[in-house]
Amino acid sequence: MAIVAKDWTVDRQTGNIRYVGSDHGVGSSPEPSYATVIELHRWLQGMADDAEYTGDDEVDIINTNPSTRSTDNIITLNGTYNIDATAAEHLYDGSIIQRGGAEVWDGIVNFGNSDVVIQVIQNGAVLSDDWWNQVDTTTSPWTYYGLNADAGQGISHRFMIKIRDQSTSPASDIDGRRLIGTCRTFGNTYGEFKINGTARGNNVLALSDSSDLNNTTAAATVATWTGITNLTEGYALLDVDNNGTPEAYYSEWDRDTYTINQYYERMKWLTRDGSSSTLYGLNGELFRGITHEITIDNVVNTFPAYGALTWATGTGQLLAINSTGSPEPTKMWIQLLTGTAPTDGVTITCTDASPLATADVNVTVTDRSALIAKPFVGQSTGSALIGSYGLGLQTTDLSATDKVFDLTNTQITPPNNVTFTVGGLIAAEDYVLVGPWDGSSLDADGNPEIDYDQLLLATTLSGASETAVVVTAAIPSDTPSSGTIRVQTDSGFYQLCSYTSFTGSTFTITAENFSADNATAGTSPEKNVFITYLDKLADGSPEGSTVSEAFSFVYGAGERDFVIKVRDGGGTPIKEYIATGTMGSNGGSTNAIRTVDA
Repeated sequence: MAIVAKDWTVDRQTGNIRYVGSDHGVGSSPEPSYATVIELHRWLQGMADDAEYTGDDEVDIINTNPSTRSTDNIITLNGTYNIDATAAEHLYDGSIIQRGGAEVWDGIVNFGNSDVVIQVIQNGAVLSDDWWNQVDTTTSPWTYYGLNADAGQGISHRFMIKIRDQSTSPASDIDGRRLIGTCRTFGNTYGEFKINGTARGNNVLALSDSSDLNNTTAAATVATWTGITNLTEGYALLDVDNNGTPEAYYSEWDRDTYTINQYYERMKWLTRDGSSSTLYGLNGELFRGITHEITIDNVVNTFPAYGALTWATGTGQLLAINSTGSPEPTKMWIQLLTGTAPTDGVTITCTDASPLATADVNVTVTDRSALIAKPFVGQSTGSALIGSYGLGLQTTDLSATDKVFDLTNTQITPPNNVTFTVGGLIAAEDYVLVGPWDGSSLDADGNPEIDYDQLLLATTLSGASETAVVVTAAIPSDTPSSGTIRVQTDSGFYQLCSYTSFTGSTFTITAENFSADNATAGTSPEKNVFITYLDKLADGSPEGSTVSEAFSFVYGAGERDFVIKVRDGGGTPIKEYIATGTMGSNGGSTNAIRTVDA
């Protein structure tokens, strides 16, 4: 489309070239107009050779030549002639240079699908006005399109971005003319493309998206999944592969009761276009993940787990540091926001620390930007996660089909964490007990009987605050990392104890009082100890709602058999539900049958 004369004015006194037509948008009356930079130049030159100006286009042969052409895509406005931001939004296909080079708009061309929605990150922020994306709300569903598209050439958008600003003194390029284009429409695949320094003329983005088959849940639904949280926002040591040696990550996400694919969808929702969420102190739409790993020394004061960083040539956001106190940290992991990464000897300051914390770069800065994932979480297969660099989840939330990469970029394969679920429970009414079964034993009534002697007590418990239960054999490896056990006392009762961890043949328990009823080891009969995989009143809200309870452990081999008991003797009593269940390589489940005891 050529210049529509009625939509433009030129003032020879000020040099102002202004667009006065309709703004963007379908249905504007009259329709807005757009022109290429060469069409602007030809229009100005068409007036510059006139003997006298007419109307409000005050250009003629007497005036300074308003524009010169370097190429069809590079136009310079001479003297005081200038466009403003509104005019720039109605020009495309090249660069406009003005005010003696103190102000420059450079052209952006995106090759991608016609309805891709593009955001631009400039100078450490997502530009708030994405006028180059348009939406037709008269269609159902709404139709998205880019300005000045050329479908025949595969071009979805053509527009200009100001990359040099005269308002600074002296006039300077905005963040070295660096731009990052992103597409993060929830429900579609995500993408990112960097322009490391725009050139005069057209600069290419290559952003396309399509439907993400593993992101089909409505955004309004995913917004309610607030149980998915980051337990450790910063440096986290996790033994994902369960080999006794933890690996380092920059997060410890808890996916709560949601599937691994639902976790993936939640991470996409947190970082979607228009996000108001915050990750590591950054808006979700700006968050990209780790771009650089930096070795540091000469640390002064204490760095927080994450926060804003500055140095001589740039800014960034601290995402992880391998110590926030003593010993002194030696490494940090950051997201670069503006400028260039620091180099050897440069001092980095954390402005979110009080007092300010500083550290010097100790030789090594490793660029990790090639490992940035789109979306930041990695990719989902629908049933497994292929995680991004450094992203960690709590170990019980991962299965053998998931893959994560630690902060050394080593792939870590989790063991097979399996889950057993008891459903059909009533919150605050049903007590559920899941204990071990040997696969054959029955009680006097012919019901499966708990394997009470699964383990035997090795050391006497008699104190008022016992913190360890030691058994005579190694604790089975397929035991939940934390949970409950029952210990037989001298009187024959089975005292419930909560353990926080186990190793070898020892359970570490929260303080338990055995002073009134000891559990004496080494006497006949030997004292039994068994694991209660579930041993609790069904939890959930509101009271009386139907809920489920679950437990997980690392699957080894074969199958683990259980006895499941559910009782409710309260206001709406049921007959005891008793059944068996099995945990295999794919987990297991059962649903309680609540038969009214009337």
